Amino acid sequence: MKKNMGTTDRIIRLVLAAVFGYLYFGNVVTGTLGLVLVILGGVFALTSLVSFCPLYKLVGMNTCAVKQ
Repeated sequence: MKKNMGTTDRIIRLVLAAVFGYLYFGNVVTGTLGLVLVILGGVFALTSLVSFCPLYKLVGMNTCAVKQ
């Protein structure tokens, strides 16, 4: 897998994953919406850790800095 996520994108995804986790485990958001947020947060965390987003690959997007 070729990396297609830049540092800023990865940090934003990790912060969102942490916020989603806090909302669910802090019982702020419960039920189906809470589970959706936890799953989405898990996907965000995983993709940011491996620096690869399959959706970016499908649409041809790349947020990595260009090497010169």
